[in-house]
Amino acid sequence: MTTDPAKDIAEYSDKRWLLAQARALLDFHVNAVDPKGGFRTLDLEGQPLPPGPGGAERALHEVTRMVHAYAMATRLDYPKAREIVDHGIEWLLTRQYDAQNGGFFWSVDDNGPVDPLKQAYGHAFVLLAAASAHQAGHGDAEKLRDLAMETLWTRFWEEEHGAVSDTFDADWTNGLAYRGQNANMHLTEALMAAHDAWGDAIYLTSARRIAERIINVNARAAGWVVPEHFHPDWSPDPDFAGDVMFRPSGTTPGHALEWARLVLELWQRTGRLDDWMPEAAQGLFRQAVGLGWLPDGGFAYTLANDGTVSRDWRLWWPCAEAINAAWALDQVAPDPFWRGWYGRVWSFVDRNMIDHRHGGWFPEIGPDGEPKTTVFAGKPDIYHALQACLIPAGVMGPAYQP
Repeated sequence: MTTDPAKDIAEYSDKRWLLAQARALLDFHVNAVDPKGGFRTLDLEGQPLPPGPGGAERALHEVTRMVHAYAMATRLDYPKAREIVDHGIEWLLTRQYDAQNGGFFWSVDDNGPVDPLKQAYGHAFVLLAAASAHQAGHGDAEKLRDLAMETLWTRFWEEEHGAVSDTFDADWTNGLAYRGQNANMHLTEALMAAHDAWGDAIYLTSARRIAERIINVNARAAGWVVPEHFHPDWSPDPDFAGDVMFRPSGTTPGHALEWARLVLELWQRTGRLDDWMPEAAQGLFRQAVGLGWLPDGGFAYTLANDGTVSRDWRLWWPCAEAINAAWALDQVAPDPFWRGWYGRVWSFVDRNMIDHRHGGWFPEIGPDGEPKTTVFAGKPDIYHALQACLIPAGVMGPAYQP
């Protein structure tokens, strides 16, 4: 599980090394393809988890992120990438889509919906999958886009607030009296990808409105810590305690790191119109590493409202987002500080998160450095880890200009 910790920043920045890591991830996660449709979660050794909770269910965000990942893999001429994109889109259109009420079910198994809720978070990833599939030349990408956008715009988007709501029942009743930044963050990413794919100005206009609310208003007021939870009127709800995976109490340093990269991407794509965005990206990154990096390496999963660590679980995805953010910041404003963090986090991932025996990345490591599964079963989908390879390799993302 360990490798040489002495690799320097230049080696971790080498495009050949990054693309080798990307291909290794693709090789591991190709085993997730389920002949019955969709994708299955893999165990630590790369075998599909058995039927049961976390086994046979296909969660919307996981299916769509696999489509996105293998659509990106077409840029590497990865074998069977297009077949895997076909496989995922067919499942989304024929099994995950609710033809009666519109929108996409949260999770489905071989027999139909398991969790029929409609969540903005999942629909953001449908749009991302559609945009990436379109850039890979898939014939059904626009159909998938139209289904996603119709739902996002007519069911979730709140024009008054410039952001999306969160969750409804399958028939669009019983809207959850909750608003969250997580769904809006991923919609910002998806809207930028949609603009790359189709060029419509509305995508970037909407992304700017979301970023303005979440980051320039709320995160700025919180000292560049990203508030996660809100009331329906978008006033902060710091005492909210939801599910530990998608709506954990407190704040999440990994999301600040994710936003640091996203606001820089948005700044580049919108012609550098908003002067607050580079300031925000730097502030978000510095706060996240200052508050969230643990003494033995890795990021705390969550912080309490006073900035102290509340869950010291060391997950893979905040590290992936830190890699992307540090790289993006160094492209825009070259500085040894960003490069140092880029190398520090990659070194930690290389030594602790990458499974050099079976492939893939461990989702979590404990205090003893051994794999744990506190939150996630098996090895989750490829999305975060693959982007940590492809963004610094220049395969995806905007063309940064210093």
